[in-house]
Amino acid sequence: MNEIRTFLGSMLALTAVSCGHHPSVSQEEIACVRDFIRTSWDASVQYNPADSQTLIGLPRPYTVPSVSQTFQELYYWDTYFTNEGLVRDGRLDLAKNNTEDMLYLVDRYGYMPNGSRTWYLNRSQPPFLCMMVDRIFEQTEDTNWLAGAFTTLQKEYDFWMTQRITPVGLNRYSSSASDELKQEFVTTGGQRLNTDFRNRGLSDTEILRLGTHFAAEAESGWDFNPRFERRCADFCPVDLNANLYIYETLFARYALLLGDSKAAGTWKARAEKRRGLINRYCLGEDGVYYDYDFVNGRRSTVVSGAVFSLLYAGIPDAEQARILVKKALGRLEFEYGIAVCEDKPYDYDYQWSYPNTWPPVVYLAIRGLDAYGYRQDARRIAEKYAAMVVKTFGETHNLWEKYNVREGNINVSNEYDMPTMLGWSAGTFIYASDYLDGKIDNQAKH
Repeated sequence: MNEIRTFLGSMLALTAVSCGHHPSVSQEEIACVRDFIRTSWDASVQYNPADSQTLIGLPRPYTVPSVSQTFQELYYWDTYFTNEGLVRDGRLDLAKNNTEDMLYLVDRYGYMPNGSRTWYLNRSQPPFLCMMVDRIFEQTEDTNWLAGAFTTLQKEYDFWMTQRITPVGLNRYSSSASDELKQEFVTTGGQRLNTDFRNRGLSDTEILRLGTHFAAEAESGWDFNPRFERRCADFCPVDLNANLYIYETLFARYALLLGDSKAAGTWKARAEKRRGLINRYCLGEDGVYYDYDFVNGRRSTVVSGAVFSLLYAGIPDAEQARILVKKALGRLEFEYGIAVCEDKPYDYDYQWSYPNTWPPVVYLAIRGLDAYGYRQDARRIAEKYAAMVVKTFGETHNLWEKYNVREGNINVSNEYDMPTMLGWSAGTFIYASDYLDGKIDNQAKH
């Protein structure tokens, strides 16, 4: 049955993709980039055990996203994808250190901040710590370590369920930013979107509301994008809720493993409840999932790469997945892979939109497609990403934060100077190349 589903899904997606043939890449070219990554990991390691001015001290050495001068702290969701590369590159020690530093931060603050700077304490980022813990546990099978981590993970889950819950039962992004910080977000958002929001005749209340939404969008990690219409805090994002579904399903497994079958049943019921709410509020009549505007009772109109988080989480059933793959790939796939949002007119030039592709979305697309049996599609996306990274590495001798999905280069919409050797770019490249080499089977985990 899987073979039939794979063939049909791949054929439907291929006919919808307008880009024709896709670029190929050789093993030698891949090996060259892999060598560069392998010899660059140590340059991304820092160790600061004590608080120092704005830098939050961490008990273990940790990796930062970039080997250039920007992003020189431990970041939240970046590190999940970095850790995947580290584990596959034989650096489990660094991946475990990153994970334990984050568990420390959750114990200290009650949530995982956006990054290890005091100015990030007003918000979190997409929750991936449970998946990071799971990856380490896969490697070590250390049940005692898992038991301690599980306790901490439940604290983080409680943060999302108390501080980021909406009346419809799904979660949203927000922040604890002060009014002063919200004002700063309006200034920063205006600079990054090349407009002056204070020159729009907005009242003081409306300016603060806009700052609230910009702070929430910073927590989403997708700052800035057209999905939320600059009203991020009004939406229940599909990817956030997919991630929390994974937390609930993994919590059920951990509780059972640790001998608490009653708790396991409770967590499983929570996961099923969330699946039902996602299907109720986010699934459109066209079979595509959209972020849900719970304030206005309607869905977003933007098809985004966030839908692949649902496949990664295992939320759609087989028929829902078939329709989603057909529709989403048809609107998001281009010459060099997955655009983070579909190509259509938007009000601003967003960096988290077409024609940009960002490595996290690529990773989730490959993994999610493969998990549902769409292996030809997953392989095609992996080949396109690998070819794009190889191509730009040949031109620039480096890895980059994001890429142009039409041209396969770094001619991208930038809202700030783009840093080099991004951990998540490296982690996604390692994952894609291992996938192409036949080393990954996500259906075995699904």
